[in-house]
Amino acid sequence: MHGYENEPFVIGRNVQAVLVPAGTAVNLHPGQAGYITQALGGSFTLYIEGNLFRLAGVDADAIGKEIMLPPELPPNATEDDVRELAWQQMRSCYDPEIPINIVELGLIYECAVRANEDGSRHVDVRMTLTAPGCGMGEVLVQDVKQKVELIPTVREAQVELIFDPPWNQTMMSEAARLQTGMM
Repeated sequence: MHGYENEPFVIGRNVQAVLVPAGTAVNLHPGQAGYITQALGGSFTLYIEGNLFRLAGVDADAIGKEIMLPPELPPNATEDDVRELAWQQMRSCYDPEIPINIVELGLIYECAVRANEDGSRHVDVRMTLTAPGCGMGEVLVQDVKQKVELIPTVREAQVELIFDPPWNQTMMSEAARLQTGMM
């Protein structure tokens, strides 16, 4: 995925993106040009006229890229299989300003899966942010919810944002701390 960095693009169709770090939705229009600054987890961080925007993977075609395919579960999958796939999906959620996924950053505190009576599943996720006032918080929550709800059999994912305990750098994986130089 890193091959896209600083690759130029031109918007090919009207598409909604999110202004980084404010978190506000904006419409991008055909003909707007810029550069891809980050392409991780299926979403793209775009640089257009001095601003950063986050484009969802499902809209990748708007910049001429391939749309991300949904995850697959084996037949007769268990709740553990679903939980494992949920963690995998969350590893594809990135803070738009830090090229490290939210699992490695230590932002996911809990992921629980329970079966519903009809055989579908409910997933509860508790997560935090690196900073409580982060404008991208709701965007990350929606990203987690949407990616977990892509999992077959998952009827609903509930993502709760909590700030107790507050996040700190010791919650990052060793690899993430090495990558950011926070050892």
